Amino acid sequence: MEPYIIKEPVNREPEAFSTDTPLRPDAFEQSDAEKISEIEYHFSRILQALGLDLKDDSLSATPARVAKMFVKELFSGLNPANKPGISLFENKYGYTRMLIEKDITLYSCCEHHFVPIIGKVHVAYIPGAQVIGLSKINRLVQYYAKRPQVQERLTIQIADGLKAALGHEDVAVVVEADHLCVAARGIRDTQSNTVTASYSGKFQNENTRAEFLAFIRNK
Repeated sequence: MEPYIIKEPVNREPEAFSTDTPLRPDAFEQSDAEKISEIEYHFSRILQALGLDLKDDSLSATPARVAKMFVKELFSGLNPANKPGISLFENKYGYTRMLIEKDITLYSCCEHHFVPIIGKVHVAYIPGAQVIGLSKINRLVQYYAKRPQVQERLTIQIADGLKAALGHEDVAVVVEADHLCVAARGIRDTQSNTVTASYSGKFQNENTRAEFLAFIRNK
């Protein structure tokens, strides 16, 4: 009988970690109008495969509506041309405590089943020489949310976007969301939600992080 040999696992280099949304190199070669036209055609084929009658008044314009919604609204954050400009202002008041923008409305889309992710985002940073215009924080959140997403990546993208704008690491982001891929299909659990967080710079300090969490939990 041949001896049984336990083979050691082969050590392989880990795949490069990336928080970028996976896009093809030619993702932006088509114009928005071309993308809308192509999506309209393919979505009409999906509806026909489901057995729906596209001659019905209620359904006849649905493929065009969905195509325009995908390109111009729900997934407009895929195009870097739509990234909002970030207005920075001199910190004239010398404010050095954390600045928090909480309960930012989140509407995104699960990239696994293409159903909604709905929730809220809490963001904090510690100002240095400059502060961000408050509405720009909301716009940055919405820009990254308007993509097919997973919540973990979304959280990191928001944090990285803020750190790049501010030029420092003192940023915290918490995302709380309900996933309709959990609530409306599969396990159909309507009570659970998902929480993800990113803490960088001074927010890695336990006391600073605890202060931030106390603020966002104080409703």
